[in-house]
Parts: sequence; C-alpha cells; structure tokens
Amino acid sequence: FISRILCLACGLSTLAAASAQPLTPLAPDTAVLTGRLPNGLTYIIRHNELPKHTAEFYIAQKVGAILEEDDQDGLAHFLEHMVFKGTKKRTARQIAEEMDAVGGQLNAFTAKECTCFYAKVIDENLELAVDILADLVVNATMDPVELEKERGVILEEISMDEDSPEDLVHDLLQTAQFGTQSPGQPILGPAAQIEAYTRDDLLNFRKAHYAPKETV
Repeated sequence: FISRILCLACGLSTLAAASAQPLTPLAPDTAVLTGRLPNGLTYIIRHNELPKHTAEFYIAQKVGAILEEDDQDGLAHFLEHMVFKGTKKRTARQIAEEMDAVGGQLNAFTAKECTCFYAKVIDENLELAVDILADLVVNATMDPVELEKERGVILEEISMDEDSPEDLVHDLLQTAQFGTQSPGQPILGPAAQIEAYTRDDLLNFRKAHYAPKETV
C-alpha cells in the first residue's frame, strides 16, 4: 500500500520500480516512518492522531519566498494558485467535483520557506486524494485563460493585504528587518511584477524548483 501511495505522490512512472528497492530510514522514531527514495523524494508517514478513519496527505516543495530572485518575487505563490486550475487529466471543475464527491478538503499555502499542498479525507479515499494532489503538482497545465483570472485574484489579495493594518505592519516589520533581501519581501509579491509575469515564467519556475529531491 505504501509503495502505491509513493508512486502516486511522485507522479512518475519510474517510481514504481524505484519504490520496490530498500528504503533508507532517516530516523529510528517508531511513531514516524521516514525515508528517502532513490530519486531523492523524502517521505514522512506519521500515525494519525485525528479522529478514527481520517487521513491527511501533504506535498511540500522546498521553495518559498526566500528562494525567489528579485525578478521572481511572488512566483511561488502565483504557482500555488495555478496548480488548481486544471491538469492534463482534469479540469478545474473536475478537481473540485472529485474531492467534493468524497467529502474531502483540498488546499494549499505558500510560506517563506516552502509551498505546501494538502488533502484531508476519510482513510478509504486516501489513494484518490494522493492521485489528485500528485496530478496537480506534476501535471498542471498553466492554462493562459485561467492564468489571467488568477492574476486578478492575486492582485486583489495584494490590495486586501495592504488594507489590513495587521498584515501591513507584519510586512513592514519584515522589510525593516531584512531590507531588500528575500526574507524581507512579501509572499504575494509586488503588484507590478504580478501584472507582468507570463506562463513561461511559471513553467520555468516550476521546472527549477519542483523536483523529487526538493519534495517532501
């Protein structure tokens, strides 16, 4: 079962064979099963402390705002939005309908250090959740029409952030502490750059950072 889950999570046909090989343990903790596959993907399996028969699955990419170059500010968050807008296998509507049909939750967030995609379902639907989530992360098509819609959504987020005293003070404190360095820049990115990003910018950013060795 674990091998099937890992194959789906990676979304690569070559992983099926790789996952059958001995796995390298990262820690002897009996409550947490950890290891690394030959392709570099790290996995962590923890006993569920949530109510019985529930399961969660996360895909965390080791890229957030602090890894963006000056001309990439906001790209990690923009990419997070776009993966939900359709893949080679599913439309945005199909993604939502498949999760709704099993009462699951599908979401994501971008932080300074990582971008995380996650699903919450009852345990019998875990393989479906893994398949959908892996599909999003690996096969998102970055549809140009959806890209323009999400650009507008993100620009609205930026405006709302600037209208919120709590969020604005947080951003200003980070800028005061780190200046023009990446940790001092807002996760959402500056509006001017969000307005200018192209589909190729998103594809190149994904190619550079979304790899098995950068995935947990």
